Amino acid sequence: MKANQQGFTLVEIAIVLVIIGLLLGGVLKGQELINSAKAKSLVNDFRTISTAIYAYQDRFRFMPGDDPAASQHVGGELASTPSGDPHGNGRIGGTWNSSTTTDESFLVWQHLRLANLLTGTTSTSDTANYFPRNADNGRIGITGTEPILPATSASGTSTGSEALHMTGAFFLCSDGISARLARQVDSTMDDGNTQTGNVRAMQQVDGQGAATGTATNITAQVEAGASSLYTVCVAF
Repeated sequence: MKANQQGFTLVEIAIVLVIIGLLLGGVLKGQELINSAKAKSLVNDFRTISTAIYAYQDRFRFMPGDDPAASQHVGGELASTPSGDPHGNGRIGGTWNSSTTTDESFLVWQHLRLANLLTGTTSTSDTANYFPRNADNGRIGITGTEPILPATSASGTSTGSEALHMTGAFFLCSDGISARLARQVDSTMDDGNTQTGNVRAMQQVDGQGAATGTATNITAQVEAGASSLYTVCVAF
């Protein structure tokens, strides 16, 4: 004799589907909360660092990095490069992601930390910990000149460099940011369009720090679920 085999009832199947739906909903909600927290952290980075720069300028009458009396003011190192950007001219010389230890844009972090306006190591030789990082572990940097980033073709070939056409006293840039988070940052701080205003986003084509230099409207990429990373720059 064959034993009677019974399948799941409609009620049991419905209960299982409800449980699966609740689990999926919880996962999606959790991811949404994580993304929201990251976006807030990115925005907070821009606001906290800009506030620290203004505080340094208010206290010492010079921009950090550009301070010709940094050794007297905070015991910091005096920048000697870029050669065409003299000390005390009110502009932080050097590229935002400079690795030259004598650049003004490199020594900004040491001056701000020695002034107790930001936390972190003051040793310029500790490159593993010296540069501030964002919520996605991308690098944060500053420059006093309009950011000029490497322009690259779709195939990855260098085509020179291109400016972002932004105006401001200084510019904060943060790289390794996803399209969705970049748009959230722009919506929070600016006009929601990453091609215009004081917040711009540039698609990275070769990992963190390598942006095309052309501001991009990333709405389509967000909707398509693109996995590209972006460098976001904010003018102050």
